[in-house]
Amino acid sequence: MTASLVTLTIGQSPRSDILPLLRQHLPDAQTDHAGLLDGLSRTEIQAHFAPDAGDAVLVSRLQSGEQVRLAASKVEQGLQRKISALELAGYQTILLLCTGEFSQLRTRQALLLEPDRIIPPLIGAMVQQQQIGIVVPVTEQIVEQAGKWQHLPVPPCYAVASPYEGDQATFTSAARTLQAQGAALVVMDCMGYHQQHRAALQQQLGVPVLLSNELVARLAAALLP
Repeated sequence: MTASLVTLTIGQSPRSDILPLLRQHLPDAQTDHAGLLDGLSRTEIQAHFAPDAGDAVLVSRLQSGEQVRLAASKVEQGLQRKISALELAGYQTILLLCTGEFSQLRTRQALLLEPDRIIPPLIGAMVQQQQIGIVVPVTEQIVEQAGKWQHLPVPPCYAVASPYEGDQATFTSAARTLQAQGAALVVMDCMGYHQQHRAALQQQLGVPVLLSNELVARLAAALLP
């Protein structure tokens, strides 16, 4: 191991869909990649991480490009095991590539960058009474987002568009939803969104559109030696 920073996705690594964006900020020579579902088959993933009725749901991507739905509580337990192993391997910074809320993740000495702890305060500091729009991959996540964004001056509005299964029509519909609700700034709050998705929304809305993955990648880059 020569890299000091490792990205950790709740799916399978490397995240080829967002790797070009990450590479704009995180040099390959200083960055490794790991995934919670690395080496697991579809059957094994279902057995260990499939959500039950009433479970909070997280969404990620497999190497095949398929979207996979995971139980948030099971993901958190698996992430802690993975984080402990990565820290033991000597990584100094672990960048979590997931925007879900986790309350129990810990490290001993390594710096753990969790988007859910970084992005809401950052967005809150940027706005006053503006209406913020949040884009998420699946409808189930809208209810779960309420606590995450509770400190915004104005409660956000939401739209749904999956970066893994959605097509252009899906993002057009999301843009119309956000426009109807008066969104003055939009956050695409999933690691799977990339520049093409942002461009599509920004062109239709004419307001700033931010990518959560780019925001945390820029921060991680600033911490590299």
